[in-house]
Amino acid sequence: MAAVVAASGVAPVRARFVTSKEQFHAYLRDRGQEEEKEKEQEEEEVSIGQGEPPAKRVKAEGAGRDEESGEDAGAEEKEPVERKRARGQNKSRPCMKPNHYEQNRLCPSVTQGCADKCFFGPRCRFLHDVGEYMALKPPDLGHRCVLFETFGKCTYGVTCRFAQAHLGDGFQNIINTELAKQWEGKALVRNSLSKELQHQLRKRKFSFKRAEEFLRALAKPHGDGRKGGKATGCSAEEQEVSNCTRPQEGHGDDPACPVLPGQGEDPKADGLQSPSPTGDEEAPSIHTVGPVTDEDVIKLRPCEKRKLEIQGKLYLAPLTTCGNLPFRRICKRLGADVTCGEMAVCTNLLQGQASEWALLKRHHTEDVFGVQLEGAFPDTMTKCAELLNQTIEVDFVDVNVGCPIDLVYKKGGGCALMTRSNKFEQIVRGMHSVLDVPLTVKIRTGVQEKMNVAHKLIPRLREWGAAMVTLHGRSREQRYTRSADWDYIAECAQVASPMPLFGNGDILSYEDANRAMQMGVSGIMIARGALIKPWLFTEIKEQRHWDISSSERFELLRDFTNYGLEHWGSDTQGVEKTRKFLLEWLSFLCRYIPVGLLEFLPQKINERPPYYMGRDYLETLMASQNVDDWIRISELLLGPVPPGFTFLPKHKANSYR
Repeated sequence: MAAVVAASGVAPVRARFVTSKEQFHAYLRDRGQEEEKEKEQEEEEVSIGQGEPPAKRVKAEGAGRDEESGEDAGAEEKEPVERKRARGQNKSRPCMKPNHYEQNRLCPSVTQGCADKCFFGPRCRFLHDVGEYMALKPPDLGHRCVLFETFGKCTYGVTCRFAQAHLGDGFQNIINTELAKQWEGKALVRNSLSKELQHQLRKRKFSFKRAEEFLRALAKPHGDGRKGGKATGCSAEEQEVSNCTRPQEGHGDDPACPVLPGQGEDPKADGLQSPSPTGDEEAPSIHTVGPVTDEDVIKLRPCEKRKLEIQGKLYLAPLTTCGNLPFRRICKRLGADVTCGEMAVCTNLLQGQASEWALLKRHHTEDVFGVQLEGAFPDTMTKCAELLNQTIEVDFVDVNVGCPIDLVYKKGGGCALMTRSNKFEQIVRGMHSVLDVPLTVKIRTGVQEKMNVAHKLIPRLREWGAAMVTLHGRSREQRYTRSADWDYIAECAQVASPMPLFGNGDILSYEDANRAMQMGVSGIMIARGALIKPWLFTEIKEQRHWDISSSERFELLRDFTNYGLEHWGSDTQGVEKTRKFLLEWLSFLCRYIPVGLLEFLPQKINERPPYYMGRDYLETLMASQNVDDWIRISELLLGPVPPGFTFLPKHKANSYR
């Protein structure tokens, strides 16, 4: 036991809790069903499933998952011999879309109450008979519908997997009119893609006047015959407002920088009203509402842009896959000050892809919210910045120059921009010229492990127009295999001054956060630490270690599933989408070691947890690194998985069996 505790890279769990892999799984297998039933009796809402208990699922399904993931019955025996460091993504993982689990689907026209006008016409492959659909529909997952209880109405009607809570005679959808009136007219989620905007983007009718003006200036040849360059694209503009390039303490303090009417209010109450705020022409396909004011036709000068006041605040990093809106709601409730949407690819946004625009959605509780863009070229990034500037409500736009994955790097985006200084400059200058909100940049120390270049780029980023820089203390080559270099982050924070610089890397406790703030950074960004324990924000603000119980952690998971059903829907597709993202989060959450079990505090982010027995069954189950146990937790919240269900985490490092 002692050897396991003292092993390098393994978290120091107290010896009496440490166990072997075989004993750990035997405990979950033998005692799981009995203790789950006791837990369900104590908590009324733990189990909402009506099918067989998770422990009685057909073993053939488990065997099928092993076969599909390329593993056989002897995988555990071979593991010590064949195990190698898991890095990158599971690119060939089995991945079924949530709608594939429902063979007989009701036509959306019937659900929305317009069955006489089917959207798909005579070629529609969906069911139109409600009685036939209800006969084939899988059994409900519970007696309570979170949408009906929260909003007084479930828009999914008979397709809801909790429909018995709000269906009357003749499958009529019941509405709680008193509760529904309280939410009437309130926009809970903003930044949705409208059909009109999607049509304009697909038909290329959207006006990019400010971006095109910058790009034309970028293409003008210089005196030496070259096109583009360091001063291109903003030369005339910079000369015009050279006395306003530094941020002022307050708007209107400098007579050379007058405040425009309505400054300080949100200029994007309706993003389609003024698609060309810099020009004196109006796009013929877009209608304006109300009188045209100076604010509609005069471009904001740099000194008049809204400032980003987030110094000293806790910033939840933009987390691909796991940083979805329901998860951000959990973190926001637990103390996160600043949130950012998942990385969105600019070319997909410009094409009007609904799946990419979903990454920009903002919940009304996110009071300081930004979006992160990824791209490799000035034209697409500048146009995308102008598009978002006109159509969505954000407090800042972030440029991803830290993404290490090959798919992004090989096309010149992400970390590759750190080695393409001309393109990088043109992107930052172009986006800064078309945005009315601050532009921030997230970078790494460099591309190669021992060749840091961030300290050279940061002063130039300040000149190009960046309002803030976030520095992840690792290079692209290091990924997450080395500790973050906070000494280098401190050096860069001095170089960046007076521009704020946020540090990022290896923060999993309030002690880590305190040490980071002592390095002179303006604030800290938290990424993996929030996935492993989202209550980290509370710990930092209250300066304590929270020995959170398994029941409290389970309630957080329940809240996440409720938020997921609100966001993705309570029909089969929405339930399985919620389950998918819950499982992705659980692949990180299992790394957390309860405070009461540690030999000494705090837990380090790069220390792998050993096999240990928790203080109760649920705590032990949550510590499991086995995919099947994560699925069992999801079944406690969302009912039995569909037949043929498979799951493998996106990140290889989380693919424990």
